Amino acid sequence: MKERASGILLHISSLPSPCGIGDLGSSAYKFVDFLAEAKQKYWQILPLNPTDTAYDNSPYNSISAFAGNRLFISPELLIKQGLLKKSDIGTPPSFPQERSEYSTVSSYKEELFHRAYGHFMKTKVGKCEYEKFCQENSHWLEDYALFVALKEHFHRKAWNRWQSEIRHRQSDVLLRAKGQLKDRAEKEKFIQFIFFQQWSSLKSYGNQKAVYFLGDVPIYVNYDSVEVWANPEIFKLDERKRAVVVSGVPPDYFSRTGQLWGNPIYRWDTLKERGYGWWIQRMKHNLDLFDLIRIDHFRGFVASWEVPAGEKTATYGRWVKAPAEDFFSNLSKQFPHLPVIAEDLGAITPDVREIMHRFRFPGMRVLLFAFGEDNSEHPYLPHNYSRECVVYTGTHDNNTVRGWLEKEATPEDKRRLFGYLGREPTPDQLPWELIRLAMMSVAKVVIIPMQDILELGEEARMNRPGSRQGNWRWRMLPDQLTTALADRLKETTKIYGRA
Repeated sequence: MKERASGILLHISSLPSPCGIGDLGSSAYKFVDFLAEAKQKYWQILPLNPTDTAYDNSPYNSISAFAGNRLFISPELLIKQGLLKKSDIGTPPSFPQERSEYSTVSSYKEELFHRAYGHFMKTKVGKCEYEKFCQENSHWLEDYALFVALKEHFHRKAWNRWQSEIRHRQSDVLLRAKGQLKDRAEKEKFIQFIFFQQWSSLKSYGNQKAVYFLGDVPIYVNYDSVEVWANPEIFKLDERKRAVVVSGVPPDYFSRTGQLWGNPIYRWDTLKERGYGWWIQRMKHNLDLFDLIRIDHFRGFVASWEVPAGEKTATYGRWVKAPAEDFFSNLSKQFPHLPVIAEDLGAITPDVREIMHRFRFPGMRVLLFAFGEDNSEHPYLPHNYSRECVVYTGTHDNNTVRGWLEKEATPEDKRRLFGYLGREPTPDQLPWELIRLAMMSVAKVVIIPMQDILELGEEARMNRPGSRQGNWRWRMLPDQLTTALADRLKETTKIYGRA
């Protein structure tokens, strides 16, 4: 973030693909080409971790903080890698182009992975690279592969409902389970090897074209995850390994009763005693994957909103301090130049600002939040920005700009917005009006959701916080990525000194 630049927010799942969900194949490379042509420096994506239909396929609810999402593996690249034949793929099912179909995609690709793994076992194509990958990632891969195998063995039940000896990781029983489930665990290691191989190739291609990847790291992990099963001592669990308190945020812009996320809370005292080893490994892993990272719910490093387990809403929680200064001091020793963006949306207290300032972490500004009150000093109004921040028209949690104007903005919101702009743009004109506002600001970095660049409405919204159905499904159509659109974005980027 040393120079003025801009980029686009588009998750991998939202790319065009004939296989029912965006993947790491040709469309991802075409998008890199689009970014380079439009003079965009950053491609921001959402977390790459595995998703689950039980959690509405949210990338922020995963069984692993380290593993990659197998659904993003490209069948066409498996052919190029010599792990599948064209006849293995055949004609994919008739998937809709405009949305991701997670469950049917999962069934379809699982069969392809089975064939690819069988071919790998016969031919040993890439065996040396595979063994190197397993060795370098053993600190998370061994437990993850076994966790996946056990989850299937116990019919998808949460780990706290498994056989007691397995649940408590009794060494002799765990060793026996590893022997019995070895083949399934090895297959999962192979799938992860392929995912990270395909991701590494895409990242290298982007970097060669001066396109850099901005990843997203959720602060919390799921209770039903390999992290909690394998490291229960670093979470606030009772003697039966049930969560004592869970995560969330108090009432805010998105919800009158707050947001009850339900993740277990870290035992920061234990993490501190261990030199924050688990977090250091997690950060290293993500810094290997991405050029920059955005930490979701950054304020959780300073204090967590802890809600007693069993509560139905997040209303009755309390803030509990975490050792942020000591944590980031230790992290900075490991990574002297931490390329971190702090997600600091919502009610942010002075102690959070102090940590951000001390460690020079830029925060976020969202234009859609700027017009909700008569306040010329509102921090999200462009004339109040500092250089050290990242500006968004909206995030994955917001409506699109057009959708906001058509469905959510009050008459007063519109009055303030139009007064600030000095004109009354139509709904289809407003996205680019806000893109211009963001681009002309002093902020060093601007990130625009692809939906706003395409001037799309509410139908293209990615997520509705508090809603657990129908999210994370929007996809860009193949013919929406045009040369004319790249030229328009390039011209705007050049005008405001971000090319």
